[in-house]
Amino acid sequence: MRFFLLLNFLLFFLEANNLESPDINNSREIVKEDDKNITSEDVEHPDENVIIVKDNSGLSADEVRQKATESDKKNINLSKVENSWKNLSPTPVAYDWVQTKSGEWFKGEIKALFDDELEFDSDEVGLYVFDFEDVVQIKSYHIISVNIENLASFPGILRLKDEDLTIVQGENRYEFKRKDMVSFAPDGKNERNLWSGKATISFDFRSGNTNQYDYSAKINMQRRTSMSRLSFDYLGRITAKDDTETANDHRLNQKYDRYITKSFFWTPIFSEIYSDRYKNIDKQLTLGSGIGYTLIDTKKRTWSISGGPALLYTKYETVEANKSIDTFSPALELSTKYELELSKITDITYNYKLTYSDRAAGQYKHHMLLTLENELTSWFDLDITGIWDYILKPKESEDSSVPKQSDYQLLVGFTVEF
Repeated sequence: MRFFLLLNFLLFFLEANNLESPDINNSREIVKEDDKNITSEDVEHPDENVIIVKDNSGLSADEVRQKATESDKKNINLSKVENSWKNLSPTPVAYDWVQTKSGEWFKGEIKALFDDELEFDSDEVGLYVFDFEDVVQIKSYHIISVNIENLASFPGILRLKDEDLTIVQGENRYEFKRKDMVSFAPDGKNERNLWSGKATISFDFRSGNTNQYDYSAKINMQRRTSMSRLSFDYLGRITAKDDTETANDHRLNQKYDRYITKSFFWTPIFSEIYSDRYKNIDKQLTLGSGIGYTLIDTKKRTWSISGGPALLYTKYETVEANKSIDTFSPALELSTKYELELSKITDITYNYKLTYSDRAAGQYKHHMLLTLENELTSWFDLDITGIWDYILKPKESEDSSVPKQSDYQLLVGFTVEF
């Protein structure tokens, strides 16, 4: 336990010199075609923290696309086009287009931008994540909702070239700089477009001198919009040997984040459902709220911390005589996530979550995952994950036996991204 707490502090001091304060600008100038002003009718307030600038032109999505195409043509330098084919760019028809620093254009569908990572789905390369630093142009076909820092969310046709960002919305054009963007995602009329995920599931059957069955699964799903991120993480295993079960544990985490700035987010709700009969836990429910901050956000590394107060409910499988079989406890949950790109095909991800509660609920527990991700194709990976679960004060069962404090697990499996 002390080792991993020390590791987190070491990460902080090692990276402290690389931290950059977010560029927060409390005022933004909105540039619109024909010098029109935004009126109160143009602005939606779905809740007190979110402003959405609507398109009240009455134009259809196809008509807005036509406006964007006409704008593209106005910006073409014909003399340069005549001298070099490299200045030509595709016209979005049914697909979004992304250009990288190498000059290559990719055709597909924008999924989301967050933490300087652009998720892009292509028929040729599958679901692919671009480092946003490597992207020099974007021409969207779909309506994209763009979250501008400290201002509003703008749904429209997106045009990005180098550092200049333009959002075409009906007859109007909104112009910003690349650094003003917190995130963006499809406008949400097609719910499927907002979701992405990855799953690692493995089965192992053996028979003969030893009859053994092993099941393990690690699944992550995320729903992203320009203003928020909803994630679900499942981790589970069942093991049986010679018809005797030896392991049965399941963990489902949910987290809902709202973006405030590029670095700061708050979590209105996070939760966990956990069970492990061999740790004498029939079910354990955690529910809380908190805040988070991204300490590092570079091409090679990202590091974020989050946490907040929570309530913890635990129901045990068995307890000693005259002891309560369930407990309620206030708790404090803290977590950190560190990602490091070792190469173009290899990443390391470190997740560490600790929970403080009262003695009856175990007093202290942590859940740690260290994953080595090896990309085989754009949608198919080989992942190796080490897991360490620890509880300081396990609950005694009715026969006075005490579960071990630590549980270790190694998962090796193929991961499919979708």
